[in-house]
This record gives sequence, C-alpha cells and structure tokens, in this order.
Amino acid sequence: MRMELSDVTLDVEVSGEGPAVLLVHGFPDSNDLWRHQIPALNAAGFRTIAPTLRGFGGSDRPEGGPEAYHPAKHVGDMVELLDRLGIERAHLVGHDWGSGVVQGFTQALPDRVLSLGILSVGHFASVRGAGWEQKQRSWYMLLFQLAGVAETWLAHDDYANLREMLGEHPDREAVLKPLKEPGALTAALNIYRAGLPAEVQFAPVLPLPPLPAQVPVMGVWSTGDRFLTERSMADTAGHVAGPWRYERVEDAGHWLQLDQPEKVNELLLDFLRANDGEARA
Repeated sequence: MRMELSDVTLDVEVSGEGPAVLLVHGFPDSNDLWRHQIPALNAAGFRTIAPTLRGFGGSDRPEGGPEAYHPAKHVGDMVELLDRLGIERAHLVGHDWGSGVVQGFTQALPDRVLSLGILSVGHFASVRGAGWEQKQRSWYMLLFQLAGVAETWLAHDDYANLREMLGEHPDREAVLKPLKEPGALTAALNIYRAGLPAEVQFAPVLPLPPLPAQVPVMGVWSTGDRFLTERSMADTAGHVAGPWRYERVEDAGHWLQLDQPEKVNELLLDFLRANDGEARA
C-alpha cells in the first residue's frame, strides 16, 4: 500500500493482527528484505508494518539534497507512520541503517517502544569505538560522501563496483534494478551524506546516551558480515541501560535475514514473546 505522510509517500506492507512490529530495512534495500520474517511473525500473532524508507525502492525521493534524508527525517517518518495506523506502542526491528533509525526512534520516544531488535549495526558509539579493523571495513562510508564521484564509481561499467560490494546479497540484481533509475542512487547515498558526514566520521568519539533503561534490546550479528565486526555489535552491551541480549548467527553474510531466515525468525520470535506481556494484556 501507499501511505501518504506529511512530506513523503512511502510504500508500506501492513499485515497480520496483534501487537505491532515495525520492520525497518537499510541500504540499499526495500521492505522486501523482510519477506521471510513477515509470514512467520503474522503466524505467531503479530501485526507487521514494513515500510520502504524515503529514497529507496518505490517510496518517494524528495528533493532538497542530503538533509532531506537525514536519519532524523526517517525517524519522523516512522513515528508518523505508526500514528497514522493508530499504533501507540510497537516492537522495533532494524537492519543496517534501519538499526540506526530504530535506535533514534527509541532514544526520542522510549515510551512508545516495547522492545528493540538491532541487526548487524550496533550502537553508534560501539561501531565508532570498535578499533582499526572496523575502520578498514567502513572505508566505503568516506567514498559515499563524494557527491558525483561516488555515483560515477559505483555505476561504472554497468554498476560493476556496486555489484561487487553487494556480492553476498541474495537479491543483488533485484536490489540493483531500482538504483539505476534517475536520481535513485543519489537518494540512497544521501542517508550516509546526512547521517555520517566526514566530520562526524573523523571527530573524536563523544559520549553518547545509552539506549533507554525501559527498553529491552537484542543485538544480532552474523559471522559472514564483511562490513561490520563482531566487536561493533557485542560492545553495544556497554551502551544499553536496560536488558541486553546478544546473538551470533553462523553461516550468514550481512543480509542475515535472507541467508538464515529460519534462525533469524526463531530469534526474533523468542525475543518478541519474552517482551510482549504488556502488549497482550
């Protein structure tokens, strides 16, 4: 369905009945990333809301440069989306940049969050403080800051470089297709340009608030993730004020919910059920 918000229209899949679970994808995906999780969650008695973020897939690509794609804009979209659907409280689950979005939502409005599941990307301070190996793995974040240069490099030779970066993505060709539309690649890259500009990447690591005490958090990392180290997720434990759970998924790359859907579903359902009492009361 198309959901018209204040300044953007998003593609959103809403299905099932029961306590709400908001599923938020990252770069360069769409809500199709969750196609294995949605049926399992619905069958277990959860209502799922899976938006495609602004700038991605079939959702709107607003004008206005990188600031139109700041993570805070995405957080605002998610809050308004739940409001439009009449959902006061929800479980939040995010992958990649979606993890950053749901963490931002939780920091801003913890009373609206039943639980927080973060896949692949941990707390920002944990990722920043994860050492030299993580900095090496994050090299592309600086490239993405170079407007025009990054697009040209990624799109060269029929997107060969972007195709290589997405080499382990099970849906690589399907994900690439919408990025070839005019303006689509720039819109997708703008979340990096607004959310992680070079001055932020090179600035000293400043103290950042922990995730709020009233929200249980589960972090999930996969052993084949070539973009993020285990330390970047495991050290999130030091940035969570409330209950923390860490899970490690074997034999999966960065897109673990596609590589190991049954394992990811098992972990999500166990975590959601353990923190679902108030929602069903």
